[in-house]
Amino acid sequence: MPNWTQVLEEIIVKEQTEGNGVDGVRRKYLSLLQKETGRNVIAYYSGFLQKPGYGFGHINDDDKNGFMNAIHGLNRDLGLDLILHTPGGDISAAESIVHYLRGMFGTNIRAIIPQLAMSAGTMISCACSEIVMGKQSNIGPFDPQLGGLPAHGVIEEFAKAIEMAKSDPQSIPIWQAIISKYHPTFLGECEKAIDLADLVVKNWLVSGMFHGDEDALKKTENIVLALNDHAGTKTHSRHLHIEDAIGIGLKVRKLEDDPILQDLVLTVHHAYMHTFANSTAGKIIENHNGSVIVLHSQ
Repeated sequence: MPNWTQVLEEIIVKEQTEGNGVDGVRRKYLSLLQKETGRNVIAYYSGFLQKPGYGFGHINDDDKNGFMNAIHGLNRDLGLDLILHTPGGDISAAESIVHYLRGMFGTNIRAIIPQLAMSAGTMISCACSEIVMGKQSNIGPFDPQLGGLPAHGVIEEFAKAIEMAKSDPQSIPIWQAIISKYHPTFLGECEKAIDLADLVVKNWLVSGMFHGDEDALKKTENIVLALNDHAGTKTHSRHLHIEDAIGIGLKVRKLEDDPILQDLVLTVHHAYMHTFANSTAGKIIENHNGSVIVLHSQ
């Protein structure tokens, strides 16, 4: 399989000889990946690395239209390999997308992460029967963010304010100024968002990845505790590697254990990265047959 540079050279040659180079090369390798696995393949790719200001790069409700288009006409008995590259996004949208995908494929869904599936992307991965990661792959914490603020952090700040007010009454005016930036119901919203993330991922893990496992509840609790813990992970953007994913108990298949699959997945990934770098595409949801919805940046 070609490397990063060779994929780009192939795109350039195809563009000069046939036109539509990035699309043609990308679809070629998606099709080859499907022929190798014998499973349906849907790539869910965000161009957030190349176009960081593109707002629709995050997971949102409109993405379901892309999945509906990609699934139409597929033999759903073959299961699904879902290639994820996303910074995350709306938890409720992720929950709805998973509900739809499971309605189509049951729990016969495998997540493949060539590079990054962060936040709500990690949540979607947890809804799959297993996760395929390489040494270069990362998942991330899914501790909820409200208005760009970590829900766990807000709760910690409130708790600290109460503690400091009790131990040092003179600090009350300072903490009043800090806490006043939050609207009256914000603390409750943060608590509910954390509870929702816990509940959703626990249900997915028990009914999917650990279905039939007598230790499912214990394993699930350990995973959720590790991934929905702002105090432990320190930052929402924390990159967790394959060793971390295995260490917290997720079912992970090492991409390097299958060299053919590894080459195909990475070649597909290179093709998507070149697409975002050389076009106005901001998000792509595409199956191995070439059915695609592309959202463009300005």
